[in-house]
Amino acid sequence: MWAARYNEGDVLRYSRTSHETGIPKGEYARVTQVDAPNNRLTIKLKDGTEKSYDQRRQQGVSVYGEQERAFSTGDRVQFTAPGLEMKLANRELGTVERIAEGRMSVKTDGGREVQLDPVKHPHLDHGYAVTSHSSQGQTADRVLINVDTEPGAKDLLNNCMAYVAVSRGPTTRNCSLIAVRSWARRSAMMSRTRAH
Repeated sequence: MWAARYNEGDVLRYSRTSHETGIPKGEYARVTQVDAPNNRLTIKLKDGTEKSYDQRRQQGVSVYGEQERAFSTGDRVQFTAPGLEMKLANRELGTVERIAEGRMSVKTDGGREVQLDPVKHPHLDHGYAVTSHSSQGQTADRVLINVDTEPGAKDLLNNCMAYVAVSRGPTTRNCSLIAVRSWARRSAMMSRTRAH
C-alpha cells in the first residue's frame, strides 16, 4: 500500500488541486496519522483543518522531511522546489548576498537577485554539492563525481548518469572520480582526508 511509504511528521506540498479532497494547488500539510492497512493518510493543513483520504486519490503530491538549516552571507544555496512567484526553477543555484529582518537576498547563478522569506519559501538547501540529475544544464570549473559501488546502487549507475556527471566540467581533465563501496567507508575516507 502507498500510505505505508509516508511517516507521521512528513511535510506534503500539493502541486494540483483536488476536487475530491478540496485541497488546493500550492497548499502545504503535515502527516499526522498513517493508516497503512486501509491506505489512508490523515493530514493537518496550515489553517489547522484535518483531512483524511485514500492516498491514491490525490495526485501531484511532493513529500519533504523538514530539517533546519543555518545560512550565512556568501553561502551557496540550492532551491529544492520551484518558486513560481519568484520565477525560480527547481534545483536552481545561487549565493546568499544578504540576510536581514527575516529575509534573504540570493543572487542566482543566472545573475538575478531574489528576495525571499525562508519561512514562506522553505525549499532551500546548501548548494555546495548537487546530484548528477540536478546538475543537468550546468557547467562547473571542477567536478567531483562520487559513485557508490554497492550492489544496491547499481540501478543508479548507467551511461546517462556517467555522461551527465562527466560533461559538467569544461574538459574531462577537471573531473575526479571517487568510487566507494559504502557510506561507512566513505565517512572513514573523508575523516582521514580532513586529518591530513
